Amino acid sequence: MMSDEYEHSVRLDVSKCTGCTNCLRRCPTEAIRIHDGHAVINDARCIDCGECIRACDNKAKKAVVGKLNRMELYRYKIALPAPSLYGQFDNLDDVDYVLDGLLRIGFDDIFEVSKAAELVSAYTRLYLKTEGVKTPIISSACPVIVRLIALRFPSLNDNVMHMLPPMEVAAKLARKRAKEKHPTLTDEDIGVFFISPCPAKSSYVKNGFADYKSQVDEVISMSDVYFALISKMTRDEDIVSMTESGMVGIGWASSGGEATALFNDEYLAADGIENVINVLEQIENGNIPPVKFIELNACTGGCVGGVLTVQNPFIAKARLQSLRRYLPVSKNFLAPDEQEYIPDLYLFNELPEYKPITRLSDSMVESMRMMADIQKLRAKLPGIDCGACGAPSCRALAEDVVKGLAQFEDCKIRRVPNE
Repeated sequence: MMSDEYEHSVRLDVSKCTGCTNCLRRCPTEAIRIHDGHAVINDARCIDCGECIRACDNKAKKAVVGKLNRMELYRYKIALPAPSLYGQFDNLDDVDYVLDGLLRIGFDDIFEVSKAAELVSAYTRLYLKTEGVKTPIISSACPVIVRLIALRFPSLNDNVMHMLPPMEVAAKLARKRAKEKHPTLTDEDIGVFFISPCPAKSSYVKNGFADYKSQVDEVISMSDVYFALISKMTRDEDIVSMTESGMVGIGWASSGGEATALFNDEYLAADGIENVINVLEQIENGNIPPVKFIELNACTGGCVGGVLTVQNPFIAKARLQSLRRYLPVSKNFLAPDEQEYIPDLYLFNELPEYKPITRLSDSMVESMRMMADIQKLRAKLPGIDCGACGAPSCRALAEDVVKGLAQFEDCKIRRVPNE
């Protein structure tokens, strides 16, 4: 389905915005402009990556996610901790301390996303062997990357893997397990809470995924959960063991973890939105080495670098490496009869469709005319991309002028006088 109606999880508080250009320069899709002394976000271009949240010194950008008190709305509450949660705690030597803490703050059950990640890795290995898939296959785990490709690199849509992210697989399996344990529970009784390192997961849940409706009910901030856990976690030696994942699943928290879990050397992994864009441009231009699988993470370091985390991503990554050292490789291998095909539970049918931001008009003739006008105006601008006009670059200002969204006079340092 084609739609620009998209509910975002990154919002602007105009009252706190001073109109500086920090966010303007960092936005990877040029979704931000400065007008009337404050930032303006173009929803059709925003990918909820959170770069503007990082860049804003005035905290005018914020992530809109659920709160822990929403547990009161459900009879049976299930926590889905992302593996990056474990990297937030100092001197953590056992994941079970975190899982026990989640029960103590009010959850009735826990399903580790790292467990689902191991299952997704196993089926991805099968996916790579499927005839007819277009290579290089690009991971669909990061919703920022999927939306970025749809908006800015639509020619690569066919390369995106049609595998649901571990969060969704965990939600499905958690619901199934809850109903098996408690047959009287209805869908409305069960509340599935994903503990997220980034706002993009909230957007994913709110909007669905083309024809697929998310099985997650609430996305809550990892930082909120962290501070709730600190006072509840214990170090009891007789703690009940609940963890169901190993090195592979927890490794998904950091860049390269998903790719290395395929046990295949023909992969590439990149993190950080600027590096990701460079890789996508190379794939589009055919300048990428011959690899079968590409893992892309919008956040630096992978999910440990999400804007909803607490700890420095490099410290969190080091902690996870120490934690993984004593774990088995994986606790979730496929049985022989599960290695023949990928169950529907793990797949989605369609990618969301959005109008590519590079498309100037639905008419080819009109697009060509507008492009010529943009190039003509661009040649008259200074080319220093100072941002003083309220646009991120001289080329962006020229496009805004042609679209009727700005005026040529907005440029403060014009190369030639206004004609």
